[in-house]
Amino acid sequence: MEAKNNKKTIWAWCMFDWANQSYNIVITSTIFPAYFVEVTKFNSKNTQMVTFLGHRYVNTVLSNYILGLSYLIVAAILPILTSIADYRGNKKSYLQLFTWLGSLACAGLFFFKPGTGLEIPMLCFGLASIGYCGGFVFYNSYLPQIATPDKQDAVSAKGFIYGYVGSIVVQVLCFIVVLEPNWFGITDDWLPARISFLMVFVWWIGFSIIPFRMLPKGQPNAGKHSYNVLTGGFKELAKVFGKVRKMPLLKRFLVSFFLYSVGVQTIMLAAANFAAKELHMPDAALISIVLIIQVVAVPGALIASKSSEKFGNVRTLVGLVAIWSAICLYAYFITNSTQFYVAAVIIGIVMGGVQSLSRSTYSKYLPENIPDTASYFSFYDVTEKLSIVVGLFCFGFVEAVTNEMRDSTLALDGFFVLGLIMLIVLMFKENKLSKQRVEVEA
Repeated sequence: MEAKNNKKTIWAWCMFDWANQSYNIVITSTIFPAYFVEVTKFNSKNTQMVTFLGHRYVNTVLSNYILGLSYLIVAAILPILTSIADYRGNKKSYLQLFTWLGSLACAGLFFFKPGTGLEIPMLCFGLASIGYCGGFVFYNSYLPQIATPDKQDAVSAKGFIYGYVGSIVVQVLCFIVVLEPNWFGITDDWLPARISFLMVFVWWIGFSIIPFRMLPKGQPNAGKHSYNVLTGGFKELAKVFGKVRKMPLLKRFLVSFFLYSVGVQTIMLAAANFAAKELHMPDAALISIVLIIQVVAVPGALIASKSSEKFGNVRTLVGLVAIWSAICLYAYFITNSTQFYVAAVIIGIVMGGVQSLSRSTYSKYLPENIPDTASYFSFYDVTEKLSIVVGLFCFGFVEAVTNEMRDSTLALDGFFVLGLIMLIVLMFKENKLSKQRVEVEA
């Protein structure tokens, strides 16, 4: 078995985040959302109502529903796939499969332009999301395999930092193409954004080759069973689920993680649409805002990692989620771009912290040296994906009913408050168990 804390292995693992965050920033956060709004407005003569599979939707509501459906599909299939991967010991194969799916779907978005129907572009949009989310599950599951518990906070933060920095680089490259098309002799107003979708494909799959080559195939003691692959996957899932049910801290953390992730993930996905529709901010401003978020997320992840060393993971998460809740409430009252920039800076700091620390906190609650890390992490990732489904559909439903996107932020804040309460309960439970262990050892 490969020794943990190997610097080359950890670097290769971080490079996957460097590669796939190009999708997250260009497709879900900046260029594609703005491009989608403009194309659909152009196609519908500025009514913002679009037709998809014979039904009428508000354009941004449709994109939120497609994203939500893609996450629901991921949540449905990944527990079985991760169980099979653990049973066969080939989780890297699934990492490659989903990465190719997502990156090729991004390339397919190049053909989305005014005058085309929405069915094929929305299929590519959904498949790109499935590829990104699916690959991330198997990527996350490597954390306890490559790092010891005392190093997992720092390694998790390092992975997210690589992702943030990589996304900044690819965003700047796309930014140049979109804002200065004349430098490249481009005269078609719709072409620069479409080129950026191809750039995501090249960046994503290109840098993913590094982890494909250098990460271990899977746990070396996996696959030593007599049952077949399909039934083995179900049995592996049932076995892990039974163990998770008997872990009180892990169960409580998953509940709190689900609740505050509803707010965190939805705000990250809907921020660009909010700025475009509610504040009428231009594309250049939207891109700069997301760049600001990514830049300040780097120190945010580092601060959270250092804070967890001093105050503990759960206590640090309590502080981060409390800030998220305050920002979500503040978003309801935002009326101008200056206020939005202030919110973006704070969001970036707490985003980096809550993402990296949530992953390492879950990893620390797992038993050491387990062979079925992908199956265990499928519960973490499915919890996150279900939270996104709930958040996006809640966000879209409130907007559809009230015709005010800012009303949706109030609904999200309720999830933050509930998540904060559950984290506080977890903190007291953890302290109680720690005292009991000390008394037993004494």
